[in-house]
Amino acid sequence: MGRRRWGTLMAEHRRLVIISWAVVLVCCGVSFPLLFNQLKAPNYGVEGAPSTRATALVREHFAGQGNEQDVIVFDTARGRISDPAPRAAVERVVAQARREKGVVTVISPFDPQARGQVSRDGRAALAVVGLKGNGHQLPTRAADLQDAIHEADKGGVAAYLTGYSPITNDQTAVQSADAERAESVGLPVALVVMVLAFGALMAAVLPLLLALAGLMLTFGVIYLLTFGFTFDAFLLTIVTMIGTGIGIDYAMFIVSRFREELARRGVARGGERRPEAVAEAAGVAVATSGRTVLFSGVIVAISVCSLFIMDSPVFREISTGVLVSVICTLAAALTLLPAMLAVLGPRVNAGSLPRRWRPADLRDGASAEHGPWARWAHLIMRRPVVSAVLATAVLVLAALPVASLRYGIDLGTASLEGRPSAKAQKILERSFSPGAVSPVQIVITGPDDAPLDAQGQQEARKVMALVARDRRVADVEAVPSGGRVLLNAVPSVSIDSTDATALVKHIRDGIAPQAAGQQVVVGGATATFVDLSHETTGKLPYVMALVLGLSLLFLLLVFRSIALPVKAVLMNLLVTASAIGLTVAVFQHGHGEGLLGFTSTGFLQVYLPITVFVLLFGLSMDYEVFLVRRIKEAWEEGHDNAAAVATGIEHTARPIAAAAAIMVAVFGGFLTAGILELKEFGLSLAIAIALDATLVRLVLVPALMKLVGDWNWWLPGGLGRRLPQAGEGGRPTAGAQVAGGHDGA
Repeated sequence: MGRRRWGTLMAEHRRLVIISWAVVLVCCGVSFPLLFNQLKAPNYGVEGAPSTRATALVREHFAGQGNEQDVIVFDTARGRISDPAPRAAVERVVAQARREKGVVTVISPFDPQARGQVSRDGRAALAVVGLKGNGHQLPTRAADLQDAIHEADKGGVAAYLTGYSPITNDQTAVQSADAERAESVGLPVALVVMVLAFGALMAAVLPLLLALAGLMLTFGVIYLLTFGFTFDAFLLTIVTMIGTGIGIDYAMFIVSRFREELARRGVARGGERRPEAVAEAAGVAVATSGRTVLFSGVIVAISVCSLFIMDSPVFREISTGVLVSVICTLAAALTLLPAMLAVLGPRVNAGSLPRRWRPADLRDGASAEHGPWARWAHLIMRRPVVSAVLATAVLVLAALPVASLRYGIDLGTASLEGRPSAKAQKILERSFSPGAVSPVQIVITGPDDAPLDAQGQQEARKVMALVARDRRVADVEAVPSGGRVLLNAVPSVSIDSTDATALVKHIRDGIAPQAAGQQVVVGGATATFVDLSHETTGKLPYVMALVLGLSLLFLLLVFRSIALPVKAVLMNLLVTASAIGLTVAVFQHGHGEGLLGFTSTGFLQVYLPITVFVLLFGLSMDYEVFLVRRIKEAWEEGHDNAAAVATGIEHTARPIAAAAAIMVAVFGGFLTAGILELKEFGLSLAIAIALDATLVRLVLVPALMKLVGDWNWWLPGGLGRRLPQAGEGGRPTAGAQVAGGHDGA
């Protein structure tokens, strides 16, 4: 079936398509509230890493400790916590906690085996809770325990649960609120931009509807996947961010081409329907812009699939979620959208703005070769070297901070104001140690996990003494079991701080080797963060090589040119580096803390740079494919190189600028978030899209294409015959064979 025929088929069977989508979306809408119940805590573990091995050893040999240690923090405003009334309240809460499902142990601050669980000033106390369960169960059980503590008779004593799962549960609630706030900021701006870009209200509403349909289908599919995979709230936020952006982008490109085709056929004026002309316009829109959208989606998919080589669930979740979002958005853009356009026909221009505000393609007598954007392109091409050097210099300067990039994990407790875990953390920092929420777990066994002999027991005591002497350790507890020893080292610093990270590295590299002949494995939350950082830095070169290599090959098929794919990959790489560099300058170095309302942690979230690289490389390639294919279409119609570039820019600059402004609004809305990682993602994505749509598309592309000249379209004849055809026909130039269709972007 021909490409044009597909769009025409969707238009001819528009009622069946729309009804089918309505049924599917209703089902997805019903499942949407259930999806939130399936979301779990983020899993930062790394397969085969020491922290993962330590967790397995604790589960196997120290089952009485549970799979996670949490803390109930008690505080009294008057008197001492050991006074009769407060003490009775503490014991009631402890008794209630022991009855909860998944709780294997609760050590009351007044139990005989308790150590240092009452603060020196006597106002506060701790109860150590051991929770058992897997990654699916722990967040739910922590939430149930928090509810039980809240409902217990506390007799005026404040009691809050904290720990890894309680903190991530509170993060989930805050992230959901942040996402809603960001959307409430970004989407109205997006609608205004689209009205100005299209010059018509109805055309502006369609991309929003398409993005909503794609998102609802995405959420429905993810809900089904939760029965076999684990997803967290942060992934849902990323999927919403990316799905909204690409959904609006893809729809804008197709709607723009549809309106242009209606105008060519004289259907856009006077309300004349001519069903066959409307169906034909939908067919051409799908065969041209729709095909470009498909290519763009494939590039995004190629990029995110590279994250599957990371041996960590957090990366696989992001990759799976974004991949599902791209597929669902493409399905909506290539089926539902042409059906909706066919129903509307010329009414797609309803609510038109005055003539001077409409796109040039829709005005009588408009010439693409002499429009304002074409004149801009010719201006750049008159001084291509100067233009290219200036634009490149700006991008290189923005990218320089990448050289000082540092990784870390910020649990976001500073943004959890008012939540139980944040209240508990304040009491811990005041009266105990902030690291009490998640001790560093050091498992000491003989070789091959065997029990310790007498010499091994002596080495274990040596390790304990060395750990206890470290200034970053507040307390160390030894738990023997079956001839093996578990050391719970409570850091005196926050578990997501650089000091805690340095402590884990010191134990592994400086203390553990001194236990001659014994196996010392370090685990816990901080150790997991360290291992994730190692996995990220170790696999980053492979991810980059995979993304760049596969993208280059795919663009070679799309453009059937050597110069264009190489140029596209290099420009996208430069834009991505610039965006991450500016993100480092802001969030790592702290420039703009007061303006954006955050305190710098001195690092970026460990998974942010590699994820942003993958997402940005795919997203920014949208504009490259959209623009260059339209330039290629003009060149194949007989324009010379400069005229083809100017014509392509004239046709695409307005929708690209509008699409970029919308993405910047959507992504920039996340700068209002309280969670630091959402701010980081929002800023980096917004900056990259803004740089790509301005310096790259409007300056670098015309300048470089002018400098390269007809060699833009060069493809060795032998290679051209071997490559699969991505288009139709073409014309040779510069001693090369160039193949491509007349169905440009």
